[in-house]
Amino acid sequence: MRLDKYLADMQIGSRKEVKGYIKKGWVQVNGITVKQDKYQVQPEADTVSYQGVEVRYQKYFYYMLNKPSGVISATTDKQQKTVIDLLQPTDFRPDLFPVGRLDKDTEGFVLLSNDGELAHELLSPKKHVAKEYFAKVSGVMTKEDVVAFAKGLTLDQGEVALPGKLQILKVDEVKETSEISLVISEGKFHQVKRMVQAVGKKVTYLRRDRIGAVCLDSELKLGDYRPLTKKEIIALSKS
Repeated sequence: MRLDKYLADMQIGSRKEVKGYIKKGWVQVNGITVKQDKYQVQPEADTVSYQGVEVRYQKYFYYMLNKPSGVISATTDKQQKTVIDLLQPTDFRPDLFPVGRLDKDTEGFVLLSNDGELAHELLSPKKHVAKEYFAKVSGVMTKEDVVAFAKGLTLDQGEVALPGKLQILKVDEVKETSEISLVISEGKFHQVKRMVQAVGKKVTYLRRDRIGAVCLDSELKLGDYRPLTKKEIIALSKS
């Protein structure tokens, strides 16, 4: 890999800027100053430093974000705050994007990455990657609903949702409210809300808690994020 590309990829500067840094002698490879921007480096073998600080090469980035309500799952928007806007300037990269979407009013786990191949694997309808949600519901969920979800539901407009695993966590008979956990393996538009609607109830709060085998970190406050661990990245790739 060209030295200027290495440094630009690691956001030391634009391609034009890093060429200037290299010519000024601000860059070392294995302890030796290199002034040629075309100099070839091996990212996994060579040690590259900029102004005395080592710059390690990383091709793909993965962040777990706890999305708050009111934020949209997009890279840019002129009017509304996006999940990318929640990143600190030091973590922002123009190639990061949300892997899949959560509704504006839905909270919880959003994966941010620049790994297109992993995104394709997680979002492919053929893969049936499990996603777990917690929801508060207006209405009393029943054992009959659990059976109905397990068989699959016909949604509004005639769409058919694949079977989902519904667990009733709490029911308030007086207030006629419920709390549920739901695991589904597809991503239709407003799917959780529409599945609950199909049995005559309404979702009043929704949060995504898990993607594949990776759960939302309980220590992450709304709007906060952290890099995925190596173990989590491997788990997602096997989902």
